[in-house]
Amino acid sequence: MKTTRISRRKFIGSTAIASGMASFAPFGIAYGPSLKEQTGNRSAGEVWIAGISQMWLRSETAERMVDEILNLLKDVESFQPDFVCLPEVFPFAMTQKKYRMNEMIEISEKVIDLFSGFSRRNKCYTVCPVYITNEGKNYNSAVFIDRQGGKIGLYNKIHPTIEEIDGGVYPGDIQQQPVQTEFGPVGAQICFDINWDDGWTMLQKQGTKIVFWPSAFAGGKMVNTKAWEHKYIVASSSNQNDSKLCDITGETIAQTGIWNKYLYCGRVNMEKAFIHLWPYVERFREIQNKYGRKVSISIYHEEQWAIIESKSPDISVKDILKEFEILTHEEHIDKGEAAQKKARG
Repeated sequence: MKTTRISRRKFIGSTAIASGMASFAPFGIAYGPSLKEQTGNRSAGEVWIAGISQMWLRSETAERMVDEILNLLKDVESFQPDFVCLPEVFPFAMTQKKYRMNEMIEISEKVIDLFSGFSRRNKCYTVCPVYITNEGKNYNSAVFIDRQGGKIGLYNKIHPTIEEIDGGVYPGDIQQQPVQTEFGPVGAQICFDINWDDGWTMLQKQGTKIVFWPSAFAGGKMVNTKAWEHKYIVASSSNQNDSKLCDITGETIAQTGIWNKYLYCGRVNMEKAFIHLWPYVERFREIQNKYGRKVSISIYHEEQWAIIESKSPDISVKDILKEFEILTHEEHIDKGEAAQKKARG
């Protein structure tokens, strides 16, 4: 493990970092199940996601906090993450100086520009949670920045807290669009949103594959639950000690914690399908006999789920489901609900 010092990278328009600031404690990165091959080869469904825990960071100003975050991210750049998710309104968390809303809006605009450059240099998407204003209303938002540094989407927090509302934050629309990427649609929920299911379901109904959850608190099992309930990947980035990456089964793939305080970077295979076990289990032997080790089938016996996963870049899970007439869990439930409605007349 190594110790990293405060970055001397300058925030836009800011002065040099004052001497005497405390250095970071030693830290490591929490990795996913395997490291990306140095050749750059990857399976068709492979996605690498990085997140941050901000609990142990302190700064006098928002500008210095942004410098600290950028310095941390140097340690994840070698993994070439596809997505980097930052914590909820991270420039203003854990800072001594308190800001008025108009000041936070002004700083946020500069932060978006700064992380547009970060995305462009590192050829990654960045989920940048800041304050934005639109038509005279202020929002707690997640700005999506693409690999070229362009702003390609926005999510406004649907359920701000009472304190946020009193401070001038307006609730976002219930219906919001996910952001289109080469991995499929991705979206966000923010902090207090986790206590309502409307936004999470809204994203699921639009086919969202990854949901980012910037937050002021860690969320614990709630984060894992949102993943398996909605059958998409959930990646958190929080102001607290624990941030994590959850697979569609709700299992944690990578996370921060006391022994790696600041960063995680994990690998997820998106070539997976979440299946209701019965009656499709009757086709599993045929699948394994045909594809062998190129396809993995994991059975969750108590829940009666199964995960069908392609281990080969030449095999699409979608094609397997079509070949063996298997519905996804969501399709199976929708079919059952339709039959129930018809039976009721």
